Amino acid sequence: MQVSGLTLREMSLSDICRSNTGVKLRASAEPSALTRELKGDKQESLVDMGSGCDLFDEMKNRFLSFKKHKYMENSEHFQALSKGQAPKFMVIACADSRVCPSNILGFQPGEAFMVRNVANLVPTYESGPSETNAALEFAVNSLGVENILIIGHSCCGGIRALMNMQDEVDSSFIRSWVIVGKNAKLSTKAAASNFSFDQQCTHCEKESINCSLLNLLTYPWIEEKVKKGVLSLHGGYYDFVDCTFEKWTLDYKESIMDGKNRVVVKNRSFWC
Repeated sequence: MQVSGLTLREMSLSDICRSNTGVKLRASAEPSALTRELKGDKQESLVDMGSGCDLFDEMKNRFLSFKKHKYMENSEHFQALSKGQAPKFMVIACADSRVCPSNILGFQPGEAFMVRNVANLVPTYESGPSETNAALEFAVNSLGVENILIIGHSCCGGIRALMNMQDEVDSSFIRSWVIVGKNAKLSTKAAASNFSFDQQCTHCEKESINCSLLNLLTYPWIEEKVKKGVLSLHGGYYDFVDCTFEKWTLDYKESIMDGKNRVVVKNRSFWC
């Protein structure tokens, strides 16, 4: 196949594959680090393949394996899904390649309606249209999900960008989006001013989840369903360095008591 004068094979060798040795990625608090090497894991990943690799051949093999071992063995389930979906969860997670909710929490096809964005943020109702609130509208009003789960994570580059942000006139796409979490940044600076920058980022990663939970209540049709008890709002935090998961639920009545919007949580649990 020719693409702009290059064959697909030439593109994969020059632009996609690494030569000689596989790529080993390590996670750290630095924004340039993408993932840590999983010791003892012998399964070859797309980023670990050596020279001459064809990433789409590997992808094809994975698809055919899925078809044989998942799709064909559960054909009735997939045929039912072809007629419609009724997920009980909507999940809002980060676009980070290390934190796939289906991989971490085992969601199967049809169980969770998902939207992923930089830093798993939820803008307020007044902020105007975005792909995130469009997904919220569809999931809540059309699919009738019973739970919204916002999942944050450790070493989040989007939160680090928010905490690093200095120039208020910067008009980059990243700044225009992560500014949604400005209240979380201000709250972090007030509560954790004596912490190191890395510790502040960790604090903000969790604080931003709670701010987004409050932002969900600015949508009239979400608050109405939460008030009636047919919709619950949850936060989750995945620490992929230690492989732990923290989960909590917004206590709606306590959070809006006395007309003050504040985050009060219940049913907090820690999975490790």
